[in-house]
Amino acid sequence: MPGKRGRSPVLLDVAFLRLWCGATASGLATWALPFVLGLAVLERVLTATELGLLLAARTAGFLVAVPVGGVLADRHSRRGAVLWAGLAAAASAPLLAAGLGRSMALTAVAAAVAGCGQGACRPAFQALTAEVVEEGRRQQANAAMTLAVRVTTLVGPGLAALLAVLLHIRGLLLGLGLLWLVAALVPGRGAGGAAPSAVRWGSFAAEFTEGVREARGHPWFVAGLGALAAVIFTGYSATGVALPLVSRDRYGTEAVLAAALTAYTAGALAGALVIARWRPRAPGRAALAALAAYGVAPLSLVFAVHPAVVVAAFAVAGLGIELFNVPWFTAVQREVAPDRLARVSSLDFLVSYGLAPAGLALIAPAIDAFGLRPVLGACALVCFLAPAAAALTPSARNFSRRRAPAA
Repeated sequence: MPGKRGRSPVLLDVAFLRLWCGATASGLATWALPFVLGLAVLERVLTATELGLLLAARTAGFLVAVPVGGVLADRHSRRGAVLWAGLAAAASAPLLAAGLGRSMALTAVAAAVAGCGQGACRPAFQALTAEVVEEGRRQQANAAMTLAVRVTTLVGPGLAALLAVLLHIRGLLLGLGLLWLVAALVPGRGAGGAAPSAVRWGSFAAEFTEGVREARGHPWFVAGLGALAAVIFTGYSATGVALPLVSRDRYGTEAVLAAALTAYTAGALAGALVIARWRPRAPGRAALAALAAYGVAPLSLVFAVHPAVVVAAFAVAGLGIELFNVPWFTAVQREVAPDRLARVSSLDFLVSYGLAPAGLALIAPAIDAFGLRPVLGACALVCFLAPAAAALTPSARNFSRRRAPAA
């Protein structure tokens, strides 16, 4: 019964296993699209400028669809939202293959549609997890979800490069379409416990605003999201721009870049494994402390240290990110009103993913204006201070307005 199910590994639950397979397929397809388009540049099917335009179109589609997907997933069935988002992304694959190297307009539209499918499915998957998995096993479930994403990131480049030897770029794009079909068709329906009780037909703006009001009713969420946004806007952006420069100019080799990125993913994998079982006494503050650990990554690039220090710092940053992400997602699923969960999740993704491109665009001019070390030092300081400030919010101790976290 519920207690017995809570003691069994979550991946043995068929409903969650189907959801996990679908989310993993969507994560792999989402990650792989920029990589495959990058291979098209190497094969001179695309220019670097065209690649930038396609990635911008995909990002724009993603950001537009995230809030729309949140509203639709709360208004209708979460399973239906996953289905239609996956089918839209799958339909974009043959359009990308048809337009690649022939029609930039068609390819850009297809990239935007792919981004829409990717964005719309994210809050739906998040809310569907709360339907499929009972509260006591959600942290384990979220850890399994993020573990799949990190494994994909670690092994994906080699697998894609191997497939590129056997298949043309257009064949790889069609393969991404098949992955999206898996994401659309494999997950089953939730138990219905977290589904909206009635279909509502209010305006989109009003319904999304209702989700914003729900989010504002949780001070720990507002504080945590602010800290996450600060870390992404500064630390994540700074390392994304500065790490290749430091690897090339200070160490004279791309090996430091490759090793640091690999260490970041390995650290995140370790974090997902740890947090699947670890239950700290103050989970919110522990998660925010882990988020602050990202600051060691830009800090390691300030000084001329041994490359091993840089690699270790990025491993710590990856570990910290997952020690934050999993309790954060679990708390959102536990604390937010079930019929507003997808909209609050969409707000989370909109802020975190939306700030990343803005930060990347501003960091390079800041480095040119103020210098590499001052910018990196300032970004590291923000990474340390923003989560510390968020932790001062009383409800941030447990990521809950209740006195203690739910069992």
